[in-house]
Amino acid sequence: MTESRDEIKKDLKYFFLVVLALTLIGFIFIYSSSSVYALEKFGSSFYFIKKQILYLIPAILSFIVFAILPENFLKKIVFFLFFISLFLTALTLSPDMGLKMHGSSRWLNIAGFSFQPSEFLKLFLFLYIGFFLEKKRKKVKSFLHSYLPFLIILGITFIVLLKQPDFGSVATIFATALVIFFVANFSLIHLGVTFLISLPVIVYLIYSKAYRLNRILIFLNPWSDPQGSGFQIIQSLIAIGSGQLWGVGISNSAQKFFYLPMQHTDFIFPIIAEETGLVGSLIIISLYLLFFYFGLRLALKMQTDFAFFATLGFVVLTSLQAVVNLMVACGLLPTKGLGLPFISYGGTSLVALYCMLGLIANFSRWES
Repeated sequence: MTESRDEIKKDLKYFFLVVLALTLIGFIFIYSSSSVYALEKFGSSFYFIKKQILYLIPAILSFIVFAILPENFLKKIVFFLFFISLFLTALTLSPDMGLKMHGSSRWLNIAGFSFQPSEFLKLFLFLYIGFFLEKKRKKVKSFLHSYLPFLIILGITFIVLLKQPDFGSVATIFATALVIFFVANFSLIHLGVTFLISLPVIVYLIYSKAYRLNRILIFLNPWSDPQGSGFQIIQSLIAIGSGQLWGVGISNSAQKFFYLPMQHTDFIFPIIAEETGLVGSLIIISLYLLFFYFGLRLALKMQTDFAFFATLGFVVLTSLQAVVNLMVACGLLPTKGLGLPFISYGGTSLVALYCMLGLIANFSRWES
């Protein structure tokens, strides 16, 4: 047990070092990518980086709170955390409280303070799923007692997210849930039926909204509308290609001069690739691979089913989001509206991610 505990501490240390590296890289390139836009719009090139550094304060406080919560207390409030995050996400659809940006109602505006509750919904969904699977471990093959309640939880979450709309989050949650289904040893028949049913649903969701279908068509050929829908991905590819091997140098990006939209949020990676080249891009990719590797090692060493499934869900979801963001930036997937974890600008995302880290640190101390 002592050896196992020492191994967990060692993996946790490496895991947090990777996260620290990603966070620091994020600070550097949030400033580099946003400085021109911030100066033009807000009169200070430091506008976004100062806000992101300030967001680190509640992020660290959230990490501490979730790292020290007693196990029994966390189990008592896990459903409340999921429910309140689901409720707040649903409130974004309210005309009085929701804030619409870039065609989506993902932000909640309370007393002049705006945040994205869906970032917490994704976190607390998999926290609750971990708790749920621990309770239902012996009935995991039962459709009524385990699989159906699982589908209902996911279904309600998907309905709320699709109303925003946030198809990218739905896709990554669905993929992560399939991993959890498989690892938890759910019935393969149930899994197969779910997958077959989901295919026509996905096709319907794509064709039911013109903008989703347009994203697919633009993904296949962005040059069909180079000054319109294809503009962003073309500029992203230009940025990545301009970096070549070593890049043009940090803060020397040309694409940040109002060529590449959302250059400090969803499309921050092309700026990194432009300024640091293939070498810098490979460093970023390597850090996310290390995040997944050490995160998976931590999950496998957790002493309870709750801790194992929750950690697995956190790590897979975050890693998938990184993969999707990188693939979108490289023109390998249609645009999804997902940021690059720990690197993209965004206060809610940073706080939610550090809540996740606090929970993983907490889980590492639990005993079976």
